[in-house]
Amino acid sequence: MSLSRADIENIARLARLELTEAEIPVYVDSLSKIFAFVGELDRAPTSGIAPMAHPLPGLAQRLRADEVSEPNRRDTYQQNAPQVEAGLYLVPKVIE
Repeated sequence: MSLSRADIENIARLARLELTEAEIPVYVDSLSKIFAFVGELDRAPTSGIAPMAHPLPGLAQRLRADEVSEPNRRDTYQQNAPQVEAGLYLVPKVIE
């Protein structure tokens, strides 16, 4: 897929980016190459291949133990809050 100048200008507008006239051709070329590479990946034969959770068979991700490592300091932190109720911070209503 090849992008046009209008495509890049539209993408820049949506992303709130300000591109100079010199940058637009660079982005047209770079992003077109990226889309071409993704197109090549789409043509790779993947039918019959199961998704993997880990690239090496028989291995799983090791997870650390879920242990408490710090004391609960909620009450200390909430002493600085202007309003607290039942352990929750009270904030002004901003949406009607």
